[in-house]
Amino acid sequence: MTDPPTTEPIGSARGLPLSGITVVSCEQAVAAPLATRHLADLGARVIKIERPDTGDFARDYDQTVHGMSSHFVWLNRSKESVTLDLKHPVAGQVMHRLIDTADVFVQNLAPSAAERLGLGADRLRATRPGLVACAISGYGADGPYRDAKAYDLLIQSETGLVAITGTADAPAKAGIPVADIAAGMYAYSGILAALYDRTRTGHGATLEVSLFDALLEWMGYPLAYAMHGGTAPQRTGTSHAAIAPYGTYRAGDGTAVVLSIQNHREWVAFCDDVLRRPDLASDARFATGAARVAHRADLEDHIVEALAPLTGDQLQQRLGAAGIAFAQQRELADVASHPQLTARDRWTQVASPVGELPALRPPVITAGQTLRMDPIPALGEHTTAVLAELGYTADQILDLAEGRS
Repeated sequence: MTDPPTTEPIGSARGLPLSGITVVSCEQAVAAPLATRHLADLGARVIKIERPDTGDFARDYDQTVHGMSSHFVWLNRSKESVTLDLKHPVAGQVMHRLIDTADVFVQNLAPSAAERLGLGADRLRATRPGLVACAISGYGADGPYRDAKAYDLLIQSETGLVAITGTADAPAKAGIPVADIAAGMYAYSGILAALYDRTRTGHGATLEVSLFDALLEWMGYPLAYAMHGGTAPQRTGTSHAAIAPYGTYRAGDGTAVVLSIQNHREWVAFCDDVLRRPDLASDARFATGAARVAHRADLEDHIVEALAPLTGDQLQQRLGAAGIAFAQQRELADVASHPQLTARDRWTQVASPVGELPALRPPVITAGQTLRMDPIPALGEHTTAVLAELGYTADQILDLAEGRS
């Protein structure tokens, strides 16, 4: 088992579950940074290795957050940025010194790049059996797709997600990078499990997570539906392939409300108290869930007709009184000021190179603990301090940081 590092992480990590844990990560884009940001939230010291000059290429995805990338702001608070050219003649020595101080090493380098750089899990754990080494890739360490490009949209396409998302007229990708997020969260949970196991056995672990495998796990229901039902779930926009009524409906004033009928009791209440059409509840075309799906077009016509005289407020009042699950279909500008976020104090501020920025607090709330919300680092901000800890001189640090031989 590795000894805890002697240097406390930046910021307010004392007393948190992962205080004393050091993570070194050769990371970029979304999946690996998401995993390590969650580790940092819990108090881990995360040392982020970035390319000199350009850094993590997610820094340049956009410039919408006062000149910073929205992706980078989301994924990289509470980390220390160290710039290092991994092809520099001395870089291997630096990385091994860094990893010697670490409990966890994460990388999402190109396939086989870690091994070529001497950073493969087998080599590292041969001398550091207590290390948790996690590799994140597109398709996994072997197989015919091992070396294929694996951007989020491509993984969404290969796993069939695009085929079942969208409308009957056109498929669509998910609006967020779900393949990256899935892989990042499985890497995070796998690392936590490995650290827990290490407290019992003294041994670390070699973890492998691919975007492809992670998103396929999320595709479990549609895969089972297609494999055993003979057809894939149909693309139905915000509706549901196997449930009706379900999805977005509009009151006469245009207010969009999303609702879901889950059982017979709700269906009867919806007809009686919302549509004020009790006859529909006993209509043979709509009497069961399967019948409503089979006659969805006729059902939609009746619902549109019944809702046309109502305002949005009237519709929501009826739905609430009838005990029907519903939600407003909000635009993102409305979500930022959502009354639930305000009431529960879910927004806070984090420091950054461009000043204080709003950030949502981590989603897991632990009684009596405030998780870490430390600054978003500037590129290479911590290079000098971290390399000085390893014993490098000022001249050596400058050479390494700027990629000079």
